[in-house]
Amino acid sequence: MSNSNEQCVLIVTFDPRPGQKEAFRSHLYRLVEAMKAEPNFVNTIVHEDLDKKDRLVLYEIWSGTRERWQSEEPHKAYRKTYEQGLSDLLADREVRWMTPVAEWGSSLTLHSKGE
Repeated sequence: MSNSNEQCVLIVTFDPRPGQKEAFRSHLYRLVEAMKAEPNFVNTIVHEDLDKKDRLVLYEIWSGTRERWQSEEPHKAYRKTYEQGLSDLLADREVRWMTPVAEWGSSLTLHSKGE
């Protein structure tokens, strides 16, 4: 992990094409397996939406700024492979950028309030 005192969070909502949820999930997990080796990677959690059974939501924490992430991460070879495989699997994707300001119950961010 970077020595940066900043972190960025990506919350990505995925709506797979009909019948493609499990194929997309496998594709997404291959991405996560590759990116977890990155020095600025902190954590990723994949969620299933309880109200929309086919939707998956990814929560990622990275050391550094959004600008650093955008200048370095998209150019990785494994990300290009991932992106190329999405056209048959995804109907829609939304990316939201966040920065942590407080945290309770864990210490994944730099803003843990402790127990």
